[in-house]
Amino acid sequence: MTRKSAPPSNEDIWRKYDSVEQRLSAHLTERMLELGKLRQGMHVLDLATGRGDPAIPAAKRVFPGGNVVGVDIDRSVLQIAREKANREGVSNLELIVSDVETIGGIPQRVFDVALARWGFMYVQRPIHAMRTVRRALAADGILVAAVWIDPDQASFFNLPRAALSNIAPSQLIDNDDRGTFYYSDLGRLTRDLEAAEFEVKHTETLKVDVIEVTSDDELIAWAQAFGMSRLLQGLSSCEQLAWESELISAAEPYRTAEGNIRLGGLSRIVVAT
Repeated sequence: MTRKSAPPSNEDIWRKYDSVEQRLSAHLTERMLELGKLRQGMHVLDLATGRGDPAIPAAKRVFPGGNVVGVDIDRSVLQIAREKANREGVSNLELIVSDVETIGGIPQRVFDVALARWGFMYVQRPIHAMRTVRRALAADGILVAAVWIDPDQASFFNLPRAALSNIAPSQLIDNDDRGTFYYSDLGRLTRDLEAAEFEVKHTETLKVDVIEVTSDDELIAWAQAFGMSRLLQGLSSCEQLAWESELISAAEPYRTAEGNIRLGGLSRIVVAT
Protein backbone atom coordinates (compact mmCIF):
# COMPACT_ATOMS: atom_id res chain seq x y z
CA MET A 1 0.00 0.00 0.00
CA THR A 2 1.48 3.34 -1.04
CA ARG A 3 1.12 6.34 1.19
CA LYS A 4 0.50 9.83 -0.10
CA SER A 5 3.16 12.24 1.00
CA ALA A 6 1.99 15.15 3.11
CA PRO A 7 1.56 18.40 1.20
CA PRO A 8 4.39 20.88 1.76
CA SER A 9 3.87 23.33 4.60
CA ASN A 10 3.81 27.09 4.13
CA GLU A 11 7.30 27.20 5.64
CA ASP A 12 8.59 24.50 3.27
CA ILE A 13 7.22 26.36 0.26
CA TRP A 14 8.79 29.66 1.25
CA ARG A 15 12.14 28.12 2.12
CA LYS A 16 12.22 26.93 -1.48
CA TYR A 17 11.02 30.07 -3.26
CA ASP A 18 11.82 33.01 -0.96
CA SER A 19 15.23 33.88 -2.40
CA VAL A 20 13.82 34.09 -5.94
CA GLU A 21 10.96 36.38 -4.97
CA GLN A 22 13.25 38.51 -2.82
CA ARG A 23 15.63 39.05 -5.73
CA LEU A 24 12.91 39.84 -8.27
CA SER A 25 10.94 42.18 -6.00
CA ALA A 26 13.89 44.04 -4.47
CA HIS A 27 13.15 47.17 -6.50
CA LEU A 28 9.65 47.36 -4.95
CA THR A 29 11.09 47.13 -1.46
CA GLU A 30 13.69 49.79 -2.20
CA ARG A 31 11.08 52.12 -3.64
CA MET A 32 8.92 51.72 -0.53
CA LEU A 33 11.88 52.61 1.66
CA GLU A 34 12.62 55.64 -0.52
CA LEU A 35 9.02 56.85 -0.32
CA GLY A 36 9.09 56.35 3.44
CA LYS A 37 12.28 58.48 3.53
CA LEU A 38 13.91 55.98 5.86
CA ARG A 39 17.14 57.13 7.46
CA GLN A 40 19.32 56.42 10.48
CA GLY A 41 17.57 56.65 13.84
CA MET A 42 14.00 56.07 12.62
CA HIS A 43 11.53 53.69 14.25
CA VAL A 44 9.64 51.54 11.74
CA LEU A 45 6.67 49.19 11.99
CA ASP A 46 6.38 46.50 9.31
CA LEU A 47 3.03 44.72 8.88
CA ALA A 48 2.70 41.19 7.48
CA THR A 49 6.48 40.87 7.66
CA GLY A 50 6.54 37.29 6.43
CA ARG A 51 10.10 36.25 5.57
CA GLY A 52 11.52 39.67 6.43
CA ASP A 53 10.91 41.84 3.41
CA PRO A 54 10.90 44.85 3.70
CA ALA A 55 11.70 44.60 7.43
CA ILE A 56 15.33 43.49 7.07
CA PRO A 57 16.31 46.09 4.42
CA ALA A 58 14.49 48.71 6.51
CA ALA A 59 16.45 47.74 9.62
CA LYS A 60 19.71 48.17 7.71
CA ARG A 61 18.57 51.58 6.47
CA VAL A 62 17.72 52.96 9.96
CA PHE A 63 20.83 51.56 11.70
CA PRO A 64 22.40 52.87 13.89
CA GLY A 65 19.99 54.40 16.35
CA GLY A 66 16.80 53.12 14.72
CA ASN A 67 14.85 49.92 14.93
CA VAL A 68 12.18 47.92 13.13
CA VAL A 69 9.31 45.93 14.62
CA GLY A 70 7.98 43.29 12.25
CA VAL A 71 4.58 41.68 12.81
CA ASP A 72 3.08 38.55 11.26
CA ILE A 73 0.55 35.96 12.38
CA ASP A 74 2.59 33.09 10.90
CA ARG A 75 5.29 32.00 13.33
CA SER A 76 6.97 29.71 10.79
CA VAL A 77 7.68 32.39 8.19
CA LEU A 78 8.88 34.76 10.90
CA GLN A 79 11.41 32.08 11.79
CA ILE A 80 12.73 32.34 8.22
CA ALA A 81 12.99 36.12 8.69
CA ARG A 82 14.81 35.64 12.00
CA GLU A 83 17.35 33.29 10.42
CA LYS A 84 17.95 35.71 7.52
CA ALA A 85 18.41 38.64 9.91
CA ASN A 86 20.95 36.66 11.94
CA ARG A 87 22.88 35.65 8.82
CA GLU A 88 23.02 39.26 7.66
CA GLY A 89 24.03 40.62 11.06
CA VAL A 90 20.83 42.61 11.59
CA SER A 91 20.40 43.21 15.33
CA ASN A 92 17.87 46.07 15.39
CA LEU A 93 14.86 44.02 14.25
CA GLU A 94 12.20 42.71 16.65
CA LEU A 95 9.76 40.13 15.28
CA ILE A 96 6.35 39.66 16.89
CA VAL A 97 3.80 36.92 16.25
CA SER A 98 0.47 38.74 16.28
CA ASP A 99 -2.70 39.49 14.37
CA VAL A 100 -2.01 42.72 12.48
CA GLU A 101 -5.49 43.99 13.40
CA THR A 102 -4.52 44.38 17.04
CA ILE A 103 -0.73 44.00 17.43
CA GLY A 104 -0.59 43.68 21.18
CA GLY A 105 2.44 44.91 23.03
CA ILE A 106 3.72 47.59 20.68
CA PRO A 107 4.17 51.19 21.85
CA GLN A 108 1.79 53.90 20.66
CA ARG A 109 2.62 57.14 18.84
CA VAL A 110 6.30 56.31 18.40
CA PHE A 111 6.82 54.91 14.88
CA ASP A 112 8.00 57.26 12.15
CA VAL A 113 7.00 54.96 9.28
CA ALA A 114 4.74 51.94 8.85
CA LEU A 115 5.28 49.57 5.93
CA ALA A 116 2.76 47.06 4.56
CA ARG A 117 3.98 45.13 1.52
CA TRP A 118 1.24 42.89 0.11
CA GLY A 119 -0.51 42.56 3.45
CA PHE A 120 -3.69 44.60 3.82
CA MET A 121 -5.66 42.68 1.18
CA TYR A 122 -5.47 39.47 3.20
CA VAL A 123 -6.63 40.95 6.53
CA GLN A 124 -10.21 40.10 7.50
CA ARG A 125 -10.79 43.56 9.00
CA PRO A 126 -8.35 45.81 7.15
CA ILE A 127 -9.77 49.07 8.51
CA HIS A 128 -9.12 47.78 12.03
CA ALA A 129 -5.53 47.04 11.01
CA MET A 130 -5.15 50.51 9.50
CA ARG A 131 -6.49 52.11 12.68
CA THR A 132 -4.02 50.09 14.73
CA VAL A 133 -1.24 51.41 12.51
CA ARG A 134 -2.49 54.98 12.87
CA ARG A 135 -2.39 54.71 16.67
CA ALA A 136 1.15 53.34 16.51
CA LEU A 137 2.45 56.14 14.29
CA ALA A 138 3.84 59.41 15.59
CA ALA A 139 1.85 62.53 14.74
CA ASP A 140 3.88 63.14 11.59
CA GLY A 141 4.32 59.46 10.72
CA ILE A 142 3.54 57.99 7.31
CA LEU A 143 2.24 54.70 5.96
CA VAL A 144 3.69 53.15 2.81
CA ALA A 145 1.64 50.22 1.50
CA ALA A 146 1.88 48.03 -1.60
CA VAL A 147 -1.04 46.07 -3.06
CA TRP A 148 -1.58 43.99 -6.19
CA ILE A 149 -3.73 45.45 -8.96
CA ASP A 150 -5.21 44.39 -12.30
CA PRO A 151 -5.57 40.59 -12.19
CA ASP A 152 -5.69 40.53 -16.00
CA GLN A 153 -2.04 41.62 -16.05
CA ALA A 154 -0.95 39.43 -13.13
CA SER A 155 0.58 36.50 -15.00
CA PHE A 156 1.69 34.83 -11.77
CA PHE A 157 -1.97 34.46 -10.79
CA ASN A 158 -3.84 34.48 -14.05
CA LEU A 159 -1.91 32.04 -16.24
CA PRO A 160 -2.32 28.87 -14.13
CA ARG A 161 -6.03 29.56 -13.64
CA ALA A 162 -6.68 30.45 -17.27
CA ALA A 163 -4.99 27.20 -18.29
CA LEU A 164 -7.30 25.31 -15.95
CA SER A 165 -10.39 27.05 -17.30
CA ASN A 166 -9.61 25.51 -20.69
CA ILE A 167 -9.74 22.05 -19.11
CA ALA A 168 -12.39 22.29 -16.42
CA PRO A 169 -14.65 25.00 -14.94
CA SER A 170 -12.88 27.04 -12.30
CA GLN A 171 -13.82 29.81 -9.92
CA LEU A 172 -13.73 33.35 -11.20
CA ILE A 173 -11.73 35.92 -9.28
CA ASP A 174 -14.00 37.81 -6.89
CA ASN A 175 -12.40 41.08 -5.90
CA ASP A 176 -14.98 41.51 -3.14
CA ASP A 177 -13.42 38.60 -1.27
CA ARG A 178 -10.35 39.11 0.89
CA GLY A 179 -7.39 38.02 -1.17
CA THR A 180 -4.73 39.00 -3.66
CA PHE A 181 -6.76 41.59 -5.60
CA TYR A 182 -9.08 42.92 -2.90
CA TYR A 183 -7.42 46.34 -3.21
CA SER A 184 -6.99 46.34 -6.97
CA ASP A 185 -9.45 49.27 -6.97
CA LEU A 186 -7.69 52.39 -5.70
CA GLY A 187 -11.05 53.85 -4.68
CA ARG A 188 -11.68 51.02 -2.22
CA LEU A 189 -8.21 51.35 -0.70
CA THR A 190 -8.57 55.13 -0.44
CA ARG A 191 -11.97 54.84 1.25
CA ASP A 192 -10.69 52.35 3.80
CA LEU A 193 -7.62 54.45 4.57
CA GLU A 194 -9.82 57.50 5.02
CA ALA A 195 -12.11 55.51 7.35
CA ALA A 196 -8.98 54.88 9.43
CA GLU A 197 -8.22 58.63 9.35
CA PHE A 198 -5.39 58.49 6.83
CA GLU A 199 -5.05 60.77 3.83
CA VAL A 200 -3.54 59.42 0.61
CA LYS A 201 -0.70 61.66 -0.55
CA HIS A 202 0.90 59.70 -3.40
CA THR A 203 0.38 56.63 -5.55
CA GLU A 204 2.47 54.94 -8.23
CA THR A 205 2.59 51.60 -10.02
CA LEU A 206 5.50 49.21 -10.53
CA LYS A 207 5.82 46.01 -12.53
CA VAL A 208 7.05 43.29 -10.19
CA ASP A 209 8.03 39.72 -11.06
CA VAL A 210 7.69 37.11 -8.32
CA ILE A 211 8.92 33.88 -9.88
CA GLU A 212 11.59 32.82 -12.34
CA VAL A 213 11.90 29.19 -13.41
CA THR A 214 14.38 27.46 -15.68
CA SER A 215 12.27 24.51 -16.83
CA ASP A 216 8.70 23.44 -17.50
CA ASP A 217 8.83 21.08 -14.53
CA GLU A 218 9.78 23.96 -12.24
CA LEU A 219 6.90 26.02 -13.62
CA ILE A 220 4.39 23.26 -12.85
CA ALA A 221 5.81 22.68 -9.37
CA TRP A 222 5.68 26.38 -8.56
CA ALA A 223 2.07 26.76 -9.75
CA GLN A 224 1.00 23.76 -7.68
CA ALA A 225 2.74 25.14 -4.61
CA PHE A 226 1.04 28.51 -4.88
CA GLY A 227 -2.65 27.80 -4.90
CA MET A 228 -3.23 25.41 -7.77
CA SER A 229 -3.06 22.10 -5.90
CA ARG A 230 -6.44 22.74 -4.32
CA LEU A 231 -8.01 23.80 -7.63
CA LEU A 232 -6.60 20.73 -9.38
CA GLN A 233 -8.13 18.28 -6.93
CA GLY A 234 -10.51 15.87 -8.60
CA LEU A 235 -8.95 16.11 -12.05
CA SER A 236 -8.16 12.89 -13.82
CA SER A 237 -4.56 12.12 -14.79
CA CYS A 238 -5.36 13.07 -18.38
CA GLU A 239 -6.90 16.39 -17.30
CA GLN A 240 -3.90 17.11 -15.06
CA LEU A 241 -1.52 16.54 -17.97
CA ALA A 242 -3.70 18.69 -20.21
CA TRP A 243 -3.55 21.53 -17.67
CA GLU A 244 0.23 21.25 -17.49
CA SER A 245 0.47 21.43 -21.27
CA GLU A 246 -1.86 24.46 -21.40
CA LEU A 247 0.17 26.28 -18.74
CA ILE A 248 3.50 25.58 -20.44
CA SER A 249 2.14 26.95 -23.72
CA ALA A 250 0.61 30.01 -22.05
CA ALA A 251 3.89 30.83 -20.29
CA GLU A 252 5.99 30.75 -23.45
CA PRO A 253 5.61 34.51 -24.19
CA TYR A 254 7.08 35.20 -20.74
CA ARG A 255 10.38 33.49 -21.54
CA THR A 256 13.41 35.75 -21.14
CA ALA A 257 16.41 36.05 -23.44
CA GLU A 258 18.24 33.67 -21.10
CA GLY A 259 15.54 31.05 -21.62
CA ASN A 260 13.92 31.36 -18.19
CA ILE A 261 10.24 32.07 -17.56
CA ARG A 262 9.33 35.05 -15.38
CA LEU A 263 5.85 35.77 -14.08
CA GLY A 264 4.65 38.78 -12.13
CA GLY A 265 2.12 41.58 -12.06
CA LEU A 266 1.46 45.22 -11.29
CA SER A 267 1.81 46.51 -7.75
CA ARG A 268 0.53 49.87 -6.56
CA ILE A 269 2.38 51.77 -3.85
CA VAL A 270 0.34 54.16 -1.73
CA VAL A 271 1.76 56.75 0.66
CA ALA A 272 -0.63 58.06 3.33
CA THR A 273 -0.32 60.31 6.36
